[in-house]
Parts: sequence; structure tokens; C-alpha cells
Amino acid sequence: MRFNVFQVSRKGGREKNEDRMGYCYTRDAGLFCLADGMGGHPEGEVASQMALQTLAALFQREAKPRLLNPQRYLTDGVLIAHQQLLQYARSKKLSDTPRTTVVAAVMQGEYCYWAHCGDSRLYLVRQGKLIARTRDHSYIELQEALLRQGGSQVEGVDRFNRNVLFTCLGSPGKPMVDCQGPLQLERGDRLLLCSDGLWGMVGDEEITARLSSLPLPESVPDLVEEALRKGGPRCDNVSVVAVEWEGEGLPEGDSAQELEESGFATTIQGGSEHLEGLDDAEIEREVREINEAIHRTRK
Repeated sequence: MRFNVFQVSRKGGREKNEDRMGYCYTRDAGLFCLADGMGGHPEGEVASQMALQTLAALFQREAKPRLLNPQRYLTDGVLIAHQQLLQYARSKKLSDTPRTTVVAAVMQGEYCYWAHCGDSRLYLVRQGKLIARTRDHSYIELQEALLRQGGSQVEGVDRFNRNVLFTCLGSPGKPMVDCQGPLQLERGDRLLLCSDGLWGMVGDEEITARLSSLPLPESVPDLVEEALRKGGPRCDNVSVVAVEWEGEGLPEGDSAQELEESGFATTIQGGSEHLEGLDDAEIEREVREINEAIHRTRK
């Protein structure tokens, strides 16, 4: 699989940057992910880093060199990351759990799969057109979806709380994970993963136009600078991972680096530390326990 990738993260006007992003790949598959640690809760930067490390560790374990089931990998990976955050809070005796959003995409063969929880977004652009975009797990997106389907206004959704998320990793309630794909890729397709610091300041049409008009090393910094400019002195963190799919073959361009002897390369540091000692049976047990907990909350 051949791809070009460009990533950038800026702190903006915040005290610290709680966004994390990265990618890893084998000869036949690539994982691209971004997480936005949530303010108002402890250690948001820890939450976002743990989410990426968990996804990277599972990818390294399962991509040999291809994932057998990319959709299941994404869903299980996000659920296990959620469980890792709950365990971390218990081990540290925290009064509240670190929380984060997450969006992750897998490119494998000629297809793309993606999953998200929260309001970090994925955009897929083809020949200047927006082909796909994730829908935020926020009350405003829920309201708009219901109205599109001919539903009525949701009581209590107003301008004060409509952007509030109703799910994320690390929350006491069940995490909602939306998984999409497979979508067949065409040469030149561009994938953009971003935190709300970007899309909150730059609209979908502008993101699509700028991403399509210039090479990634030019279009991505332009988008980030535009978001920082519009956000002003109190601008949120702005983080972007953008990928251009170039078909079959070895990675090239900004993504070029030698594969390890295992046939795996990553930009995500400490990719396996949080899953050290977990075998396949343990991973299955964690997923089963999460699903059982979700089932109990529905009763």
C-alpha cells in the first residue's frame, strides 16, 4: 500500500495541548488515528495518548501484515481503549476518569474503514468533492439528524448545550462507537482526521476546497493557520492527520521510513505499554465484559 501523509498539531490559546495523533503501518495496511483529550476532566492528554497507544498495540498484534476484520479491529480497539481509561482511573484512585474523543481509519488493500467516538472528525475527499464525513456524537448533530428524517425538535436542545457530547471514551456510560466501511478507494483520494479545533473554525466546504487544491504539505498547514486565525487568542488545540492514497506498493513521501524486522512501523510512541501482558484471550475477555456492561445499561 502506497500513501503520503502529513500531520501537524498546534496548541492554540490553550494552556496545554491535549490532542494526540499518529499512524502506523505494515506493508499491506495502515492505521491513522487522532484523539482529543477532554477539558474539565483530569489528564486529558493521558486519555488521548492511551487511546492511540491501545489502537497501535492492537494493530501491531493483529496486522500480520493484514487485519482479518478491519471493522471488528476498530470497534474492539476503541472499546478496549475505553476500558484502559477506566482501569487507569481506578489504579490512580482518581475521583474522575480521564476522557477523550477518538477517530481512527484503516486503509487496507483498496478499501478504507473508519470508526469514531465523540466529535473528532474524518473527511474523505475525492476529486474536489466531499465523499464522506463522520457525524459528531453531539446534541446538535443528533437534532439535525432527527430533523432530516422528518422528526421533531428534541426537548432541551438549545444554543447553550447543543454542542455538548453525549458519548466519549472514559465516561461512566456506554461508549457509542460508529464504524463505517468498507469504502473502495481511488488513487488520489484524501483522508483528513481532525480535532474540533479545526472544524469548529473552518467549514466543511472550505476544508474540502483547501484539501483538494494543494499538496498535503501546503494544504494542511494552511487549514491549521486559518483555524488559529479565526479562533483568536483563545483558540482550541488544532490537530490534523491527512493521508493521500496512492494505490498498492510500499509507502513513500513523508511516510517513508524503514519497516522494523517485524514488518511494522509507527509514529505513536509507547504503542504497546498499556497492553503489555494481554494475550488474545484477555483481549476477548475485555471486549466481552464491555459489551455485557453495555447490555446491562439497556435493561
